[in-house]
Amino acid sequence: MLRGIRKRFGGRHGVPETEVLHGIDLDIRAGEYVAIMGASGSGKTTLMNLIGCLDRPSAGDYRFDGQPVARMDSDALARLRREVFGFVFQGYHLIGTATALDNVAMPARYAGVAERARHTRAATLLSRLGLGDRLQHLPRQLSGGQQQRVSIARALVNGGRVILADEPTGALDSASGAQVMDELDALHAAGHTVVLITHDAAVAARAQRVISMADGRIVGEERVAGRPADGHDFLTSTTTPAPDITRDRLPLWADLAEIFRSALQVMRINRLRTALTLLGIIIGVASVIVMLAVGRGSQEKVLAEMQVYGLRTIYVFRDWLPEGHQGRPLSLDDVKAVRRIPNVMQASPFIDQPGTVVRHGNRSFQTRISATTRDFAQALNWKVSEGVALDTVDEHDLRKVAVLGQTVRKALFGAHGKAVGEDILVGQVPYRVIGVLSPKPAPFPEDDVNSQVVVPLGSAIVRLVGRAELTRINVEIADMHHARETEAAVTRVLTARHGRKDFALLNQAQMVQQQADADRTLTLMLGLIAAISLVVGGIGVMNVMLMTVRERTGEIGIRMATGARQADIMRQFLVEAVLLTGLGGTAGVVIGVLLGLGLKAVGVPLIFSGVGTAVAFGCAVGTGVMFGFMPARQAARLDPVKALAGT
Repeated sequence: MLRGIRKRFGGRHGVPETEVLHGIDLDIRAGEYVAIMGASGSGKTTLMNLIGCLDRPSAGDYRFDGQPVARMDSDALARLRREVFGFVFQGYHLIGTATALDNVAMPARYAGVAERARHTRAATLLSRLGLGDRLQHLPRQLSGGQQQRVSIARALVNGGRVILADEPTGALDSASGAQVMDELDALHAAGHTVVLITHDAAVAARAQRVISMADGRIVGEERVAGRPADGHDFLTSTTTPAPDITRDRLPLWADLAEIFRSALQVMRINRLRTALTLLGIIIGVASVIVMLAVGRGSQEKVLAEMQVYGLRTIYVFRDWLPEGHQGRPLSLDDVKAVRRIPNVMQASPFIDQPGTVVRHGNRSFQTRISATTRDFAQALNWKVSEGVALDTVDEHDLRKVAVLGQTVRKALFGAHGKAVGEDILVGQVPYRVIGVLSPKPAPFPEDDVNSQVVVPLGSAIVRLVGRAELTRINVEIADMHHARETEAAVTRVLTARHGRKDFALLNQAQMVQQQADADRTLTLMLGLIAAISLVVGGIGVMNVMLMTVRERTGEIGIRMATGARQADIMRQFLVEAVLLTGLGGTAGVVIGVLLGLGLKAVGVPLIFSGVGTAVAFGCAVGTGVMFGFMPARQAARLDPVKALAGT
């Protein structure tokens, strides 16, 4: 029932308002066959759009089954279009990238019918219309009459209680037009309400009632003798029952296959644009993966190099005082006190005596003597490459044994000479070589750590230096994260023992921690720089999706006319954006890994991060959600009538 229906356009943004329907009063009863006839511009198509809930009246009262349509929200109107109305348009309005089968099944998809069930019913309808051998044909592969029959089948897939046919024969030849009209006659005979929009009096004469319009008003109504159906048994309730329409849409997982197919078809049509869009995402993801891997690899390399000297070591040295003389010597009692500090694993005393000459046979070499205990190797992470290291017995028995650095070994025994078991003179005292230290890189060019001879502390005090004044104490700590607190504790203990701070500390552990923090910051900066390209790629995705929405405005209108909710349209385009970025992210991961392997092959320190790779891919997909949201929302908010018109 329509009472006082008016429809106005314009009136906003400086566009003058135009009223195209002027107080329309009209009743259409269930099962009627009504033709609305008038010349172009008479308002008949606008009236059909209002009847079919594609548009809303500017004024007046429209009731469907006694319910005021004006009070219905967009989802309720979509439900009427989906479950009650079936549209047959003059221009067919089929989605060009979808097959005949998918075009017909589309309203059932939005009604929540499972894929197999809706395809079965769509195939049945097309077969009844003589298109059983055209199920997988695209619209461009069908004639005008065949496309219109596909449109009729689509109108019926959810039952189609009310068929709204807008100039169904306007674009057809006479033979095809007659065939389409026969189908509409048969639908009416089967119990469907048929509303026919036409300017052709001969076509209108096939209806039971003809409403004449001119200049937006109903100017006449005529009842004509109803022409009986021609005997074509078309989808009566006894032969093909209407499908079971659910009230809810399909869950996302059940609808993904259809959305993916639609998205891939669009991507294939726009291959170059898709490739360029994917390129931005690929570069972004690959850059993040490679940058993080390079940063992590560099960090691990630096830490590995620093670990050569003991990552968890604090060095305590005797220091020079402001008065110009050295402070109190470090003692073995100081070592014992430091060992009792929490977080201290070991404290190794050292007496260094530089400039000592060592000899073997007719060879001599000036080097540094380092007198210490057996714990030095553990504290400095220094292994022997030949022989053995110092042990407890060597310390206790004051044995005259020595472990040589690589530089000393080569100077006294040559590059390949046997050193272990040989005797050398340290100063004027004979010592037996029991081991050779593994080579270590020098922290500074002038500091060759391999140029030293390590002897037991007790033996050195008695036989070489004659006093127990320590040059330094190497303190190994358990937890690097508490290096600063441990350093403060060592300072407090030794200051209390000495009465003043007459020593210096070099906190290797703290330096390592600071280096690690700096490397992490650098890695983060590299990742952020790479992430910028990912954001740029996301902006490209948004731009492409906005262009896609504009190009597919007609398709959006078709989907809305066949019952798609705003949420369905939004889901369609949002999933397409996520699919696009997901494909780009996958390709970016593959390319990033391959680039990383290539860099690693040429010697670049590089360590892949599984978490970093996952985050890069997740960011790519998240980019699709973030930058695809606005285009998807824009698509969902299009006006169905304007979208159908492609504007």
